[in-house]
Amino acid sequence: MFRKLLIANRDEIACRIIKTAKKWNIRTIALYSTIDKNALHVRLADESYLIGPPPAAKSYLNREKIINIAMQTNADAIHPGYGFLAEDEKFAALCHQKGLTFIGPPPAAIAAMGDKREAKRLMEKASVPVVPGYQGKQQDLKTLTEQAKKIGFPLLIKASAGGGGKGMRLVTIANELEHALQSAKREAKSSFDDDSVFLEKYINPARHIEVQIFIDQKGNGVYLFDRDCSIQRRHQKIIEEAPAPNLSDLTRQKMGETAVKAAKAVNYVGAGTVEFLVDKMENFYFMEMNTRLQVEHPVTEMITGLDLVEWQLKIAQGEMLPLSQKQIKAKGHAFEARLYAENPANNFSPSTGKIIFFSSPKENRNVRLDTGVVQGDTISPYYDPLMAKLIVHDENRSTALQRLQNSLENTFIVGVNTNISFLHQICTNPDFKKANIYTTLIEETPLNNLEKIIPNEILFFAALAELQQQKKQAKEFATQSDDLFSPWFARDGWRLSSCPTQILRFWDTEKTFDIKITPSPEGYNLLLKNKEISLSQFQQTDHLVEFTYNNQNYKAAVINDADNWHIFYKGNHFTIVRYNPKTHSTDSSTIENQFIASMPGTVIEIFVTAEQNVKKGDRLLILEAMKMEHTVTAPKDGVVKSVFCRPGDLVSEGTELLSFF
Repeated sequence: MFRKLLIANRDEIACRIIKTAKKWNIRTIALYSTIDKNALHVRLADESYLIGPPPAAKSYLNREKIINIAMQTNADAIHPGYGFLAEDEKFAALCHQKGLTFIGPPPAAIAAMGDKREAKRLMEKASVPVVPGYQGKQQDLKTLTEQAKKIGFPLLIKASAGGGGKGMRLVTIANELEHALQSAKREAKSSFDDDSVFLEKYINPARHIEVQIFIDQKGNGVYLFDRDCSIQRRHQKIIEEAPAPNLSDLTRQKMGETAVKAAKAVNYVGAGTVEFLVDKMENFYFMEMNTRLQVEHPVTEMITGLDLVEWQLKIAQGEMLPLSQKQIKAKGHAFEARLYAENPANNFSPSTGKIIFFSSPKENRNVRLDTGVVQGDTISPYYDPLMAKLIVHDENRSTALQRLQNSLENTFIVGVNTNISFLHQICTNPDFKKANIYTTLIEETPLNNLEKIIPNEILFFAALAELQQQKKQAKEFATQSDDLFSPWFARDGWRLSSCPTQILRFWDTEKTFDIKITPSPEGYNLLLKNKEISLSQFQQTDHLVEFTYNNQNYKAAVINDADNWHIFYKGNHFTIVRYNPKTHSTDSSTIENQFIASMPGTVIEIFVTAEQNVKKGDRLLILEAMKMEHTVTAPKDGVVKSVFCRPGDLVSEGTELLSFF
């Protein structure tokens, strides 16, 4: 096995690779940008080296500098992980030139499959079914428009040089095409340094099913079953499962064999994933091949019991495939949920900031958490907002899904917006539970309102937690006095000849709530909205708060952050704020007429000028953050008063971009 391995990546995947390397006593070398100096992958590695400033182009995409560090540290091999340089044939070739083993396929195979247009042409030659479309090299607007009309609408625009939903746009009518092409090309250029695109007929409804394959250096190939990745938002996967449900054994076998055939057609070596679109009749069409380890590889590991990174290392150093096709067995069912720092209620806009609290279920053979962040780390605007992956396994799909739901209910993150509540809602979706899944399920199925109405029990949790915190503070204050037992030093609402009643006031960004709370022999009596409520059997241990109301038990995780109470209840995250008249106001008229940057980013394009009339839904500007474009639209009819930014401006979170009359 290799002696020393440099990992040309960061965050979760770097930590994942280090885990396997340690198992084989391979020393690991981590790279970090200035903003990642204290990142988890840096702390876990045996050695670490600064690669450059935060922008990926100046750090994790710097081929020459990475190679130089590998040479200077006497590394045997480089593992690219996924993203960044993982599918860069120039980087793979440079590794070979310098005598370094690249943990991945040969440069020629990366090049063949990396250009999505060329890959489709190769697959057609190999008799692999492909989605109808245009894969030509002519990229001018006239040619693309003509080809789009031949294909027919709706269609998809896709980046030729990469995937992950970046540079992808759905076009439903002809007059949307020009703007969609411009936007897709900009995003493709930013993400892959290549703005070429191809067009593809949009198949709907369809499932996104992929096959994990391995080919050794002798040309032996196997498939490690399949994964259903149909649950997506903005063309990016958020929940994956293995094996793909509701798929006949015959189709499963055909897809596996076709995937191996596709890989062999380009003389592939190592781990790869062949992605297919599958229609209702189980016809399947080649979409693309990812020439690397996938983000969702853990679900395959859970059902097969195999370590895919270990297989990568063994094949890279010339070993034969560890198992034959007949020896590879699938057991049970597995799910992976991607935990993103984003706000689903605001079109999944990325969220940045410090992780103040992070707690997840204890790992065991059925529950796994792959992450590159811990409590205290900061989510920056420079990289993908993926924080962690929650992976579960059980004997069948139903029990595995219940385990995923329970695990999400016991995962708590404070400090940045997350998609945990959104993922939990998907788990309870009737179609998803029945495995009636397709790529547009999220778009077509209305989920519960993510801007939640605050139920009374959430206010009860906040009031009880606030009261206990005040008692704790009062006790700490009393211990500093001369008379520890004097009531005059108490700060817990004590009154002579009366019950210690307190009035607590909370705020939820729109209105205030007053709660009058008084201890009772059974627990507490509360007065909320002129209604008296009795709570009994109150308990608080660590961050868990429990009480009984109307003979029903309630339990939630309650976490404090300054004036904020974060209540995690039945998979939902509520934030209740301790009211402060100096900072809280119910007058939102000024906010309604301002457009504030919800994240740090770059202003790409502005569509309006001062004193211009706009209609609800009109595009105002485009902001790029985390390699994705976010279009700001008018929430109502109005007149633009002022524009405070220009194309190319770097803006921080909270910056006023424009205002309305």
